[in-house]
Amino acid sequence: METETMMKEVVVTEPHKFEVRTVPVPELANEKEVLIQMKSAGVCGSDHHIYHGLNPCSTYPRIPGHENAGIVVKAGREVTNVKVGDHVIVDLISTCGTCYQCRIGRENVCEQVKVRGSGADGGWREYFTAPSSEVYKISDSVSWADAALVEPYAIGAHSTARGRVVPEDVVFILGAGTIGSIILQTCKAKGCKMVICCDVDDSSLKRAKEYGADEVIHSKKEDVVRRVQEITGGKGVTVAFDSACFPGSLTMCMQPGILCNAGRMIPLGFSTAKEEITQAMINQRELDVIGTRMSCYQFEPTIQRMENKEFQTEGIATTFIPFAEIDRVFYLMDHPEPASKKMVILF
Repeated sequence: METETMMKEVVVTEPHKFEVRTVPVPELANEKEVLIQMKSAGVCGSDHHIYHGLNPCSTYPRIPGHENAGIVVKAGREVTNVKVGDHVIVDLISTCGTCYQCRIGRENVCEQVKVRGSGADGGWREYFTAPSSEVYKISDSVSWADAALVEPYAIGAHSTARGRVVPEDVVFILGAGTIGSIILQTCKAKGCKMVICCDVDDSSLKRAKEYGADEVIHSKKEDVVRRVQEITGGKGVTVAFDSACFPGSLTMCMQPGILCNAGRMIPLGFSTAKEEITQAMINQRELDVIGTRMSCYQFEPTIQRMENKEFQTEGIATTFIPFAEIDRVFYLMDHPEPASKKMVILF
């Protein structure tokens, strides 16, 4: 396929500052790489944090973007898993493959992990190269808008696997935004007997009901602990996900009355603010507090489910912005609008 010789890329030079640069289209570094023409890229909460200087994992200058989908336009001679013209999803991590974490199947926390769009440059550019081992084919029957959602749905698969979610679970999800909605869908697909969603936004809670939430709680209008106790007959929930991820949200989820004895707590955020967690909050109920970061070995099964139309993607992404209008992405980061719950950049 013919490619341009020059392209545009978006660089966050430091917190609250970005530039659009014109640069040469990159060359393949070796015969195991592919050149990808970007077609869609999701805008994640972590991209907001990178722009606002709140992501402890990020360095600058940085090209954001880890929810990347595009077309292979050039392939090295040793590439066998994809070919020119294929629609592909790009993994967000590069790993060493040899450390303890990689050897035990936890490559997402490889001791040398590099994350596209955070510690390494991501996909908010018209072309970029990647090792073919980090690229997965997706059917061209999947729209580019939906293809950009593969990575967040992989997070839903990974976090619920980390939380050992099973059909008998009663689940509490704090935060009914993009990831909260995806965790909701994943828990319902796993057959959980009840999922309770909690948020401060009426439209998010309405959407959660449409995605199958059994109960919703408006935390600014209702006492969360009291409502959880009412809904569960005084027992509490077996699993809680914190996908709101604001300073204090973990403490909020771990209040006595929300999680039952032997419950599991799965926080998804990276807030560095100190919280009021005590040993007693964990040990009186013998809770499991389970970390989760990105996803591990979930891209290919998630792609298959996306191809099979097993997800309710309608309404997950709410705002579609052409790459030529990238300024609007940063404007909405600085001036959030309730109706704009998740942005997707289309190239």
